[in-house]
Amino acid sequence: MSTPDPTATDGRRLRGDRTRRAVLDRAVQMASVDGLDGLTFGTLAAVAPVNKSGIAGLFGSKEGLQLAVVAHAREVFREAVVLPATDAEPGLARLWGTVLAWLRYSHDRVFDGGCFFRSAATELDARTPGPVRDAVVAALQDWDAYLARLVGDAVSRGELDGATDIDQLVFTVDALLDRADLASVLLGDPAAYDRANGAVRGLLLAAGAELVADAPVSPRS
Repeated sequence: MSTPDPTATDGRRLRGDRTRRAVLDRAVQMASVDGLDGLTFGTLAAVAPVNKSGIAGLFGSKEGLQLAVVAHAREVFREAVVLPATDAEPGLARLWGTVLAWLRYSHDRVFDGGCFFRSAATELDARTPGPVRDAVVAALQDWDAYLARLVGDAVSRGELDGATDIDQLVFTVDALLDRADLASVLLGDPAAYDRANGAVRGLLLAAGAELVADAPVSPRS
């Protein structure tokens, strides 16, 4: 009996991983515009490098595809928003860098439809809880917790007032970022990101920040 070639097995696995990622790259863009419910094996096969049966083999069901898309969107968001600011010092500098990265992520249309998670939340907010809705809720809760940690670091370092209401500040920052995304995507407002930039900067200054460098987000050449 011949022994299976592990190199061949690894090669097939790598090709499968690349194919899956290529399909998900297209799927997250579609979902950001058409919604998670708008995803079907057939519509995705029209733009992905795999046919309908191949997509079904990768994800098993529509719900499986939707869950994979949400997970992939989280990876894309982390790469676009979280990682760029991690070189900054913990505290105010990292918080402000993360805010600017979020504004650029929306402004530069990392997802064709603007912020993937704002779009998904609008689509699913009134739906009966289920695995896909739960996955979107978890992503939003994790984002709020991350922002709260950044604000808390700034408070503990004395860069923001010790009496700062962390939850309130996170709520307001979230609202400003989401409004900028909506105003740009839906209303076509070219000044939305700079307005949000100035508003968050004002919040941080009011909370005791001594200096938050102003960095316009748009227009960009």
